[in-house]
Amino acid sequence: MTVHDHAFPRRLWRGRPEDPRWARPAFLALLLATLLFYLANLSASGYANSFYSAAVQAGSESWKAFFFGSLDAANAITVDKPPAALWPMALSVRLFGLHSWAILLPEVLMGVGTVAVVYAAVRRRFSPAAGLIAGAVLALTPVAALMFRFNNPDAMLALLMAVACYLVIRALEDGRTRWIVWAGAAIGFAFLAKTLQAFLILPPLALVYAVCAPVPVRRRVAQLAAGLGAIVVAGGWWVAVVELWPASSRPYIGGSQNDSFLELTFGYNGLGRLNGDETGSVGGGGAPGGGGGGGWGETGWDRMFGSVVGGQISWLIPAALILLVAGLVATRKAARTSVTRGAFLVWGGALLTTMLVFSYMQGIFHEYYTVALAPYIAPLVGMGAALLWERRERTWAALTLTAAMTATAAWGYVLLNRSSGYQPWLKWMVLVGGLTAALGLLFAARLGRRFALGVAGLGLVTALAGPAAYTLTTLGEAHTGSIVTAGPAVTGGRGGGPGGGGPGGVMPGGNVPDGNGFPGRPGQGQQGQQGQGQPGQNLPGGMPGGGTPGDGNPQGETPDGRSGAGGMGGLLNGAGVSDEAKELLEDDAQAYTWVAAAVGAQNAASYQLSTGDPVMAIGGFNGTDPSPTLDEFKEYVANGEIHYFIAGGGGMGGAGAGTSSQISTWVQESFTSVTVDGTTFYDLTKPKTES
Repeated sequence: MTVHDHAFPRRLWRGRPEDPRWARPAFLALLLATLLFYLANLSASGYANSFYSAAVQAGSESWKAFFFGSLDAANAITVDKPPAALWPMALSVRLFGLHSWAILLPEVLMGVGTVAVVYAAVRRRFSPAAGLIAGAVLALTPVAALMFRFNNPDAMLALLMAVACYLVIRALEDGRTRWIVWAGAAIGFAFLAKTLQAFLILPPLALVYAVCAPVPVRRRVAQLAAGLGAIVVAGGWWVAVVELWPASSRPYIGGSQNDSFLELTFGYNGLGRLNGDETGSVGGGGAPGGGGGGGWGETGWDRMFGSVVGGQISWLIPAALILLVAGLVATRKAARTSVTRGAFLVWGGALLTTMLVFSYMQGIFHEYYTVALAPYIAPLVGMGAALLWERRERTWAALTLTAAMTATAAWGYVLLNRSSGYQPWLKWMVLVGGLTAALGLLFAARLGRRFALGVAGLGLVTALAGPAAYTLTTLGEAHTGSIVTAGPAVTGGRGGGPGGGGPGGVMPGGNVPDGNGFPGRPGQGQQGQQGQGQPGQNLPGGMPGGGTPGDGNPQGETPDGRSGAGGMGGLLNGAGVSDEAKELLEDDAQAYTWVAAAVGAQNAASYQLSTGDPVMAIGGFNGTDPSPTLDEFKEYVANGEIHYFIAGGGGMGGAGAGTSSQISTWVQESFTSVTVDGTTFYDLTKPKTES
């Protein structure tokens, strides 16, 4: 074995020569700890969000479904997002088979990757210690621990946004075009994970580079144009293929009303999220609930700190904002091309822009969206703490460190106090320990090195104690369905726990579904009026079925990945699938394109994941997409392509609900039925006239 054969493992363990000897081992230990923590109890969530798991299952069996992000392998309709976030999971399932670990392991690896990117970005300009602080802050953010173990698109989005910021900072260092091009490619690919949310950080990143790059103005403009081109290519190639592909030979674009991905992008997933006018969404362009945010909670500058969102993400936001200002003040006299200031501007601009949009958007907003903030908060904390620690002998730096620590301790106490009965000793430890550390930081420059480091350690431990406790709680619970939250239940919020949605699937804005699966009154503390729908009945507003929380199916998914009854009649979570129902659908399944059809994607997903056979989701996620039409459905039935129609499921009133209702009514009037474990199945091969 040559000397070079030993060089790589030695370099891997030792790291860069200029780093302390402990730096690389500590970094690797951070990554290993993050990996092990995120893997713990991973399979408890079963299929997590069955909506996306069904698409993963479909993509693992059909390359066409893989490419389009179809909900079923027969390619009836897609999910309401682009498919990039599904691709790693579908490939994993192709390799390892369909089970919880195969679906969620790629998400865990993205979480570890995001921690690594944040560490690398901070270490380059500051120190390994600053990088470790940033990485630990990110790994212990409750909503990050939730979403890096869940199968929504947000894990990939967070990773790619962190990568884009890192690459822009690299470009600020040497002005090379390749970094801007790669940053554009990362943002473009992030668009294929969660559409326009990927573009929220474009304005601050472009502005920072335009002002601070170490190259002439003309070259900066050309580089930014090249970056824009990379965005278009990386995100646009798939869009172009979909838009040019004949609609008759591809699946319907879920979430759209006109079978157009561009309409989905700029409507339901775009401007509709900002102004609340989301045709076909839950509540259809203005969900009940009142308040500045319609049915999705009050909007305003303090939304990220409110009872619903605060415990997910806001633990260190006050400190991050204080340290951002301090970093800009400390570098106010630096040259235009200062990379230190540029780093604060990149991460700070990304944080402020995303927070601003989240705080005032009036459309669909879920607590877990805030995971997008975590990769921006963590670097600001690490960089700011390191910068001020180096200047702690200066009065203003010591005062700022004290202010940041005081704000963190006080806010941690407030957040912990919102969780009644949750580790009551912890809030006092955070408050007292944090204030003690704050006092010590004020005099850190006068203390000996050992005492100063002790004060810093105490501050770090108390700052992370609250989010770490919430994270451990999150790791210990199963999370299923469409609305999930991290940590314990909190006063005034939907709370955490299995499913994260509260009893029966709490509606946005604190509403509870009534017995028919529709939103209850704002702030309603218990389930609404008794459900009156029976299996096979159509409920008012075109909502088929009548499945309600508490109708005999436990909410949340069972250990084998089957879904329990979700809120809103199966809209937010899937339905329980009994062995008898599975046996019914699997009988002669190979003779049909779809073994069944059901209204609402979550309901269809449950049966598809249970049987492994395609199930058509009528109306897409909400049951409101006009696909298929009644005539199209009749043609499928006439051609013998669908075996059963499953009564019940979920749907909401809206533009497309009429289609679902028409199909349900026609099926009930035309075909014989059988009831299995309280669920009605209509055999589409047995018209009533033949009975």
